[in-house]
Amino acid sequence: MENRRFEDRKEPEIVYSKSVKAGKRIYYLDVKKARNEDLYLCITESKRKQQGEDMAPQFEKHKLFLYKEDFAHFTEGLREVIGYIEEQLGQFDTREVMDQQREAQRAEEEAAAAAPQAKTEEPEEKKKGLFNLFK
Repeated sequence: MENRRFEDRKEPEIVYSKSVKAGKRIYYLDVKKARNEDLYLCITESKRKQQGEDMAPQFEKHKLFLYKEDFAHFTEGLREVIGYIEEQLGQFDTREVMDQQREAQRAEEEAAAAAPQAKTEEPEEKKKGLFNLFK
């Protein structure tokens, strides 16, 4: 027996899109049109995962759907959380931090290419990522 419920479904139309590159992640901010002509936001996080040296990289994706009736609550909560982080760590320019991270990563890659060695485990403080830069 065929399941006809999903046969006629098509992917919602993307009416506007913006991609944000942030280190090893890319965030896609897509405005989509629902069947009832309403617009909503689909946020997709795409993170590159290297499987092995010989294999092509894989991408892990996570999606969040945000509907217009939730925009005000979501932005209010986001501002509050960012304010809390700035209060705890001091204000910071995230673009500057990302540039510093990219530069550090580039330098590490160049050093690794110049002198290939066996990979070692990163120290715990390095694993903490972005927030470790503010300590």
